[in-house]
Amino acid sequence: MRASLIQIAVDPDESVNSRREHAASLVAAQQGADLVILPELWPVGAFAYTAFEEEAEPLQGPTHEVMAKAAADAGVWLHAGSFVERGTDGTLYNTTLVFTPEGERAAAYRKIHRFGFDKGEAVMMGAGEELVTLALPQTTLGLATCYDLRFPELFRGLVDAGAETLVVAAGWPERRRAHWTLLAQARAVENQAYVLAVGCAGTHGGIPQAGHSIVVDPWGEVLAEAGADEEVLTVEFDPAKVATTREQFPALKDRRLGLAPPPRLV
Repeated sequence: MRASLIQIAVDPDESVNSRREHAASLVAAQQGADLVILPELWPVGAFAYTAFEEEAEPLQGPTHEVMAKAAADAGVWLHAGSFVERGTDGTLYNTTLVFTPEGERAAAYRKIHRFGFDKGEAVMMGAGEELVTLALPQTTLGLATCYDLRFPELFRGLVDAGAETLVVAAGWPERRRAHWTLLAQARAVENQAYVLAVGCAGTHGGIPQAGHSIVVDPWGEVLAEAGADEEVLTVEFDPAKVATTREQFPALKDRRLGLAPPPRLV
């Protein structure tokens, strides 16, 4: 399976429309890939909080339209990163879209864990409530966004729902880049799954981005890693390695916590 992680740079002087066009052109160039992935909130920048309200759009707004066409033009499964969605009740969400090679929306995921503590995304956006997995012909994806990476229970839930490849779209800050790499490898090892984690380049709201998108195999081996600048990181991997790893080292079968208790005989 061939995946292309598009580590797009966000320029604060560039319009959102221009950035959509740029992202679409990068997707179009990935013909031949099975899966293409964009990072978190690339239309506005993950830390550009002042732009969230102004640039919020409905689920089937301009970003949906442009990304659906880009997926169809390239003939790829497209994980279109995330954008600021305005729900029907006015609530803002950090929402991921995934499209089929025909340009049909296959999944949408609202970020569950909002970053910022008592400011930023944490107070400006609503929280998602549903784990989302998606079956592709070669593998089953589990969807997560940025700060979600710090919450292992989310990923274990995705694995319990059948995920074999964990996709993380992020706008991760440079000052915590060591955590980014460490957590991506940890989520791969503990879940015996691939992790495809794509970040942004550039600067969002004055916050330099980490870049360094990374692909990790089920044993925790880094298969590919990007640098700090805008880059398309392309990697080929064997989805069957997930099942092989889980058979060779069946740690997931030894779980005792977090499982439904056995029936109690009375």
